Amino acid sequence: MYNKLKKEITIFFTALVYFTRIPCYKLANYSEECMRKIEKYSPLVGIIVGSIGAIVYILASLILPDKIAILLSMISTILATGALHEDGFADFCDGFGGGHTKEQILKIMKDSCIGTYAAVGLICILGLKFFTLKEIQPEILALTLISAHAISRFATTSIMFTHKYARDDTSKSKSYNTTQKLSLEDLIFSALFGLLPLILLGFKYFLIIIPLFFTRQIMGWQLSKRINGYTGDTLGAVQQISEVVFYIFVLII
Repeated sequence: MYNKLKKEITIFFTALVYFTRIPCYKLANYSEECMRKIEKYSPLVGIIVGSIGAIVYILASLILPDKIAILLSMISTILATGALHEDGFADFCDGFGGGHTKEQILKIMKDSCIGTYAAVGLICILGLKFFTLKEIQPEILALTLISAHAISRFATTSIMFTHKYARDDTSKSKSYNTTQKLSLEDLIFSALFGLLPLILLGFKYFLIIIPLFFTRQIMGWQLSKRINGYTGDTLGAVQQISEVVFYIFVLII
């Protein structure tokens, strides 16, 4: 029991190091066995990242206008993750915007240069995040941030459960997410952390699962149709789009 708990703690810290810039390297283990399991902790990492954004917002709003506090909150989450998902979203925009065949899309997404589609996409999604968050009631904004970061990362985990990896080469993403499919047990474990913050936000917000499900299905369909699977970049896009959809429907509710 103790060894199993110790192993799970190690996997969690490995996930934290992989998905964020939080310096806890000595607690991580980069073995193939650990790297295969880190995705199940992605929503828990999302809770931590969302909490960072929430704390920054709460503290900043005490002395600064609400709009500035929201902007600082967004910046804090980007810094916490090293813009991991934003970078994936940008590559997704370039690849799916400029590529026609699977080979073209994958080649464009692997290019480190940023194109027009990426620039426009980032401006649009970050602008949409900011203006949507600005309209959400300040009393629930902190919990909204935490919930959005958690459940949007569960959307990426679910894509990994139902889809296969699209690339044939060996990459950083492949090293942890293609050696072995996520088990149903890991998916359920991930779902618990993805949905947990919603309980604190309020049960009526569980309705947002419906539009999130359709968003995830549409994204999954596009990935299957265009590249016959997913890549690390497309997972970043799923997370970013799911996060924005969450904010929009919180505002609607």
